[in-house]
Amino acid sequence: MKTKLTFLLIMIFGTIITGCKKREEAKIEVEEVKIDLLNDEFPEAKAEVMALMEELKQTIKDGNVDKLIAGHGYGPKFTEFKDGERRNGDKENEEYERGIFSNVTEVVKFEYDDMKIAVFGDVANVTLHTDFHFRFGETDAIVKDQMTLLLVKTADGWKCVHEHHSPLNKTEE
Repeated sequence: MKTKLTFLLIMIFGTIITGCKKREEAKIEVEEVKIDLLNDEFPEAKAEVMALMEELKQTIKDGNVDKLIAGHGYGPKFTEFKDGERRNGDKENEEYERGIFSNVTEVVKFEYDDMKIAVFGDVANVTLHTDFHFRFGETDAIVKDQMTLLLVKTADGWKCVHEHHSPLNKTEE
């Protein structure tokens, strides 16, 4: 009787051990994909950012200030540099952009020159030269700046979390 019980226990443990080994062998090996944030181009994300920049152009031309503001990732991390002054935060940026773009009576020209989009996963850096010509009633404003936009991909799409505007050196004509 003891022999039969011992034999039965050995058979049960043998079956369990063999089953566990088969499960281990059946595990699928997943090859880790290495992402090179500095050199990979991320073409899909780059196309999304380019589409956003074109949408931004149309938003400005349409005078849709609320949509312009919605393109920002406002919060405690938002920053802006402009005109060589001290850093602004989200509240100052929104107030400034609402004040300016609510008063544009005509967008004569709104072009990007020398634009470069660099994507680093869920972060994109857009650098460009502005070629903007706005009309405020009878007053014209021509904006030729260097501009950098830092974008972060969120559940609601790409949002601007940093802006930097610097005057572009004038060249001889």
